[in-house]
Amino acid sequence: MSTILFNQIVFGPIKSRRLGTSLGINLLPSHGKFCNFDCLYCECGFNKDFNQDKTLPKYQDVIDAISYKLMNHDQLMGKIDTITFSGNGEPTLHPDFHKIIDKTLELRDLFAKEAKVSVLTNGSMINRETVKNALLKIDNPIIKIDSAKEDLIYLLDRPQYKYSLENMIENLKPFKNKYILQTMFLKGNFNGIEIDSTISEDVNLWYEIVYKTNPREIMIYTIDRETPAKDLTKVSIPELEKIASPLIERGFKVSISG
Repeated sequence: MSTILFNQIVFGPIKSRRLGTSLGINLLPSHGKFCNFDCLYCECGFNKDFNQDKTLPKYQDVIDAISYKLMNHDQLMGKIDTITFSGNGEPTLHPDFHKIIDKTLELRDLFAKEAKVSVLTNGSMINRETVKNALLKIDNPIIKIDSAKEDLIYLLDRPQYKYSLENMIENLKPFKNKYILQTMFLKGNFNGIEIDSTISEDVNLWYEIVYKTNPREIMIYTIDRETPAKDLTKVSIPELEKIASPLIERGFKVSISG
C-alpha cells in the first residue's frame, strides 16, 4: 500500500489539483495519522496502520515553522496561492487550532499578502465555538460531505464517533455563502459491499444538501492516487460533469478534478 505521510510541520509548496500552489501545514503527528474519520480513499492510509505516533506539534513550533517558511520562501518557485492546513489527518483536532489560525493570518498579511488561507476539514469540530470562529475567519473553509446518506458516509468515511448528517447541516448554518463543499465520488467494492456514489437517487439527495447549506463553491473530485482500500475505482470526468451540470445551471460555482 502506497501512502503519503508528511513528516514536517510545513511542506511544499506543492501543486494542488484544486488550490494551485499550496504551502501545506501539518498540525498532526509527523510519523503517524491522527483522524476521527478513517476514509477508504485516504492518501495517508488507514488509521490502524499509522497510529503509533500520536504526538501533536506544539503551538510555538508550528508558528516558528510557518514564519520561517514564509520569510524565506524562494520567489523563483512562484507565488504561494494558498496556505493549506491538511496533513496527516484532521487539522481541527489540534487543541490550539484557533490560535494557530489567528497567528497564521497575521503572518500571511506580513509576508504573503496575496495568499489565501485554506483548511481541509471533515467538519467534525465545527460545533466547537473556537473552531467554528477560526474557520469563519479564513478565506477557504473547505468542508467535506461525501454523501447525503449516512450509511454511505459510514461506509466511505468511517467516522470514529457518532456521526449525524442532520447535526452537520445544522452546524453549517453560519457558513452559508462562505464555505466550500468538497465531495468525493467513486465506485468499487469494500469487504464485499458494492460502492457507487454516482447513483442518481444518491446524487439527487446530495443536491438537497447543497441547496440547504448554500456553499460559496463546490469541489467535486474522484480518487487520484492509490487508496488503502484496494478495490476502488475513479469516476470519469464526463460523469462528474453530468453531476455538476444542474448545479452550474442554478448558478453554483463548481470545480471538477478527475
